[in-house]
Amino acid sequence: MLKSHEPIESIEAGAGEILRSLLQDVPAIQNIEVEHEHATQDRGVDLLFRFDVEGRPHTIVCEVKSSGQPRYVRDAVHYLNHLALRFDRATPVFIAPYLSEQARDLCRDAGVGYADLEGNCRIVFDGVFIERVVATKPATEKRELKSLFKPKSAQVLRRLLREPSRVWKVVDLAEAADVSLGHVSNVRRALLDRDWAAVEPDGLRLTAPDALLDHWRDNYEPLAGERIHAYTPAHGTSFMAAVRGAMRDPGVHVALAANSAAHWLAPYGRTGREHIYADKAGWAALRRHLEVGPIGRGANLEIMVLKDDGLFRDIVEPAPGLFTTSPVQTYLDLAASGERGREAADHLRENGLEWPR
Repeated sequence: MLKSHEPIESIEAGAGEILRSLLQDVPAIQNIEVEHEHATQDRGVDLLFRFDVEGRPHTIVCEVKSSGQPRYVRDAVHYLNHLALRFDRATPVFIAPYLSEQARDLCRDAGVGYADLEGNCRIVFDGVFIERVVATKPATEKRELKSLFKPKSAQVLRRLLREPSRVWKVVDLAEAADVSLGHVSNVRRALLDRDWAAVEPDGLRLTAPDALLDHWRDNYEPLAGERIHAYTPAHGTSFMAAVRGAMRDPGVHVALAANSAAHWLAPYGRTGREHIYADKAGWAALRRHLEVGPIGRGANLEIMVLKDDGLFRDIVEPAPGLFTTSPVQTYLDLAASGERGREAADHLRENGLEWPR
């Protein structure tokens, strides 16, 4: 049953206007009547459209929700298909403020029409085919995705993606990611809402690591910190020896990143500039070991001195004494670095990321 509060009523009213407008544009449809829940005797129906299609009566039965996240869509489409059986010649339609491509696919696969307030819709019945796709996303959806990939949340995601088949208890995940229980709970809820994870008897497990990584890549924001371009005379084996030396210094955080990390994880192609993440102590160690000089001779080194050291909890050691960003973080950095970087990212994903597909 529809709850009686303003947000849902607003969605219902907006949906009613959108659907009426769509139906009115179809010449074969006439005598459109709209009933809202408070006006209909069909309990459980949020919105009902009755009309004639070339003289034959037809009904659209609508379920309206305040969230179009896949988790809620999955439940709603089953309910709608059952609800539509109460009517002769009825088409079930799910309505929400916004429906992602994943949510729309769930509706389509279940044989349920859909519409959202952004303008996406697909309704098929009796030779009538109405479909519209818009590129815009509501600001709330963009904010939610950005929040999911913020530094503290990213620590949780990197831990999950490192062992995507593992089942996690909230307490264990919080400890492994070094974040609060509240942070893990927020990430858990977001993953469940989007059908990227599922709750099993022993805890939480990722069910769609590829979908999660795709959305992270598409909404990725470079890590915050001071970006430094510098020159070092060291190259080849002497460069790696100097970097290893800096990494051995006590109390420092240093990790090869982007193409420099990919060279050790899934080699694709070298560029003329090395990339490294470090904290302040790490940058001081790099200056000593690499004999960093002025840029006058051309920068061949890019150092990012990070504000947050959470990334260093997820580094890997592909060779003795040498540390790089994890395959997931390396993939994200490469994908954000232009066309050539995207090619290297795809190569890394194919050869360096292993999880059930």
